[in-house]
Amino acid sequence: MTTSARNVLGGPLRACSYDPLTGYFRDGCCHTASDDTGSHVICAKVTAEFLAFSRQRGNDLITPRPEWRFAGLKPGDRWCLCALRWKEALDAGVAPPVILESCHERALDFVTLDDLRAHAWTPARG
Repeated sequence: MTTSARNVLGGPLRACSYDPLTGYFRDGCCHTASDDTGSHVICAKVTAEFLAFSRQRGNDLITPRPEWRFAGLKPGDRWCLCALRWKEALDAGVAPPVILESCHERALDFVTLDDLRAHAWTPARG
């Protein structure tokens, strides 16, 4: 993990969430490493639609899993998502909004900045 990680806008990577504590390293940021096979690099504000979609695809993000230090998510929580899951959700029309400053630059290996910008969270989006 590097402390000089950059976000998709080219600036310093900002924290995604400390409550719930997110990130591949459970450090609150969407840092990544070579052993992060899921590339947990997209910081999203999850929605009920996305959570249902992810569960349907075999990744239940709602049910608590204490053995993974995972309390379960609810709509409105911020979470570092696998880039390809977010892309799948985008293609299905259920991509949750993203926090651009908290998305690791490696997200651009999987999705375009235009797609991320089109789904950027703003206070008006809730």
